[in-house]
Amino acid sequence: MAQNESNAQNQPSIENEAPKKKSKGFLFVLIGLVVVGGTFGITKYIHGQHHEETDDAQIDENISPVIPRTSGYVLDIRVVDNQKVKQGDTLVVLDNRTELIQVQQAEAALNAAKNNLSVAQANTAASRANVSSYEANISTVDAQIEAAKVTLRRATQDYDRYSNLIKDHSITQQQFEQAEAAKQSAERQLAVLTGQKNAATRQTSAATSQSNATNQIVGVANATIQQREADLENAKLNLSYTVITAPSDGQVSKINVQRGQFLQAGQSLFSVISDGVPWIVANFKETQLSKIRTGQKVIVHIDAFPGHEFEAKVSSLSPATGARFALLPPDNASGNFVKTVQRLPIKIEFTTSDQFLKDLRAGMNVDVDVHLD
Repeated sequence: MAQNESNAQNQPSIENEAPKKKSKGFLFVLIGLVVVGGTFGITKYIHGQHHEETDDAQIDENISPVIPRTSGYVLDIRVVDNQKVKQGDTLVVLDNRTELIQVQQAEAALNAAKNNLSVAQANTAASRANVSSYEANISTVDAQIEAAKVTLRRATQDYDRYSNLIKDHSITQQQFEQAEAAKQSAERQLAVLTGQKNAATRQTSAATSQSNATNQIVGVANATIQQREADLENAKLNLSYTVITAPSDGQVSKINVQRGQFLQAGQSLFSVISDGVPWIVANFKETQLSKIRTGQKVIVHIDAFPGHEFEAKVSSLSPATGARFALLPPDNASGNFVKTVQRLPIKIEFTTSDQFLKDLRAGMNVDVDVHLD
């Protein structure tokens, strides 16, 4: 019993124990997190009301494909990978022997057509001379016919007078016969001249028809010359296509062609990235487009130049979403429909001259921030 009382005296009393102090550090951390989180949320909300951002954007430039316009074997390549070129510089030369032969054939055909024209013009001149000669013959025959008519009229008058005199035996039979013979001779002479005139008229008509025909031949010869000239120009044009030149100032890409390779017309060989200020194509979600307008300021961050800001502006908005320009655009009328947020390409142009613009390359990743105010 005495031992239990001793243990009871040694144990401290619960009622007399002092309360433990609660830790205030956790409370301060919690309050700090709430303040920071609230500040961040409010900041992002306010920022979102005045900005639209996307990282689905890339640098874009004019890329001109180098395409031969005629088929042929590669004779020479005048550029190397990534070389700078000027507009009109020779890039690739094709074997042009076939085209040279075609030019020579076209020149020969043109010369033959010109010779045919000269012959036709000479024939036309000769036909016109014949027509003039026949017309002159007709004029001469007309004069002879008029003279023959006068002679016939006088002979007829003498014959009529001698006919009355022979009845009275005032003249001899010989004189009457002479008057009759003169009349008959005048009639035959008039008939002969009339026939000659008719023949000359027919000859003139024939010569006129021949002259018209030769005139038409001259027209055909002129048309043939024009056709041969066009053939020659076409042959020269095909010959010029055997020298492939740079379409613009810029830098060539990897050269995907070798000497001796046969090229088909329209085959893409490589590309020339044109010099000039690049631009940005940013693909915004359709839910971000309600406040985006042309001319709004844009701040651009490019992954290749971290920490550097580029100033730009919204240049234009695409008339359709990117999916509509795909090789196989979606057709929601076929099969099951799953709604997908679409993106619309927006062209953004740089507004200031920046030292890094010359170092931009097509395809670089970009973050854009459009200021909606």
